[in-house]
Amino acid sequence: MKFNFKTFGLFLVTGLLLVACSEPPEIAAKAAKRPDVAPYMGADSGFVTKGWIPGNAVSWTEAINKRTQGQNEYSRVK
Repeated sequence: MKFNFKTFGLFLVTGLLLVACSEPPEIAAKAAKRPDVAPYMGADSGFVTKGWIPGNAVSWTEAINKRTQGQNEYSRVK
């Protein structure tokens, strides 16, 4: 049987594309979800929004609503 470089190259490229397209599962997304802690508990760090007090559900809701309205194109155009 004669060795065919074109066929070998085609299989090699196909194999590399299949390997390159595979992606590992996102572990960070699973680690971020903690069912034992309420979302408004949050972290007490310098990266929290002004006016939000960690552990206060009302201030958390207000901060989320304000952030959502800031991302809303209809409210930004007006």
